[in-house]
Amino acid sequence: MVSGSRAPRLLEEVRRVLRLKHYSLRTEHAYVGWIRRFVLANGRKHPRDMGAVEVEAFLSHLAVDAKVSASTQNQALSALLFLYRDVLGVDLPWLEDVVRAKRPKRVPTVLSVGEVKALLARMDGRPWLIASLLYGTGMRLMEALRLRIKDVDFGRNEITIRNGKGGKDRRTMLPRSLIEPLQREIERARLLHAQDLSEGFGAVWLPFALARKYPNAARETGWQYVFPSVQRATDPSSGLIRRHHVDDGLLSRALKRAALSAGIVKSISAHTLRHSFATHLLEAGQDIRTIQELLGHKDVATTQIYTHVLNRGGMGVVSPLDR
Repeated sequence: MVSGSRAPRLLEEVRRVLRLKHYSLRTEHAYVGWIRRFVLANGRKHPRDMGAVEVEAFLSHLAVDAKVSASTQNQALSALLFLYRDVLGVDLPWLEDVVRAKRPKRVPTVLSVGEVKALLARMDGRPWLIASLLYGTGMRLMEALRLRIKDVDFGRNEITIRNGKGGKDRRTMLPRSLIEPLQREIERARLLHAQDLSEGFGAVWLPFALARKYPNAARETGWQYVFPSVQRATDPSSGLIRRHHVDDGLLSRALKRAALSAGIVKSISAHTLRHSFATHLLEAGQDIRTIQELLGHKDVATTQIYTHVLNRGGMGVVSPLDR
């Protein structure tokens, strides 16, 4: 057993490597949390002094005693894989062979067109615009919140999504009905940015090494978020005071209120709007390959799940009772 002072130094090294490899802040929090739990669950032993027995016991405890979901258990395993492979530089082939819990197949929750209209009708301001953007473009929530001014092309009615899931860029449509609201939101962001610059701030966070490659880019208007936060805050990765994008909880709370007001009993999240976008395009006759590109799915098999939630019953088959 080692002293408790080794764990904090280990976690600091985990954070350093995560940032070096450009992992998101959310992933950093999750991985550090799982590695801390793993160390504490084994009496603060250093991971170098542990192996397959401890890892399998930890993962089994999560599934059997803590009753976590398959996705949560897999996230814990991914964190330990990162720890051994990328931080400690230990080649442990057995860790790759640890059985991952199988995720149960779930049919996504989808709103009808009428439910979407009722939901949006009970929202206003920024939450309405963000929700409309998710349903109108198929973007993921964080893709919308991280949207930069330069990536909204009003001339081509097009939005470029940078560094989406899997680190991929893609393009999607800009709904014509959102052009004016988005232009107003961007003008608001411009004014806020001008105020920040006048007060000695205004440098936004830039991905990867762009801040070093283009030292002035962080203060350029085009790189600012379309949906900036109302307050500046300290960047946890650098300690600098910046204006980040708006918190994702803003939309979550607004969606819950709107769903309650509209009498929608389905469990709704921001991702429900993305599911509804894909399903409604399929219902309108759009081909699945195009939808795959708009959603940014690597494999068309992922997109095909939406063929099972069309509004004609299970698997799109007409019930014999209706014949």
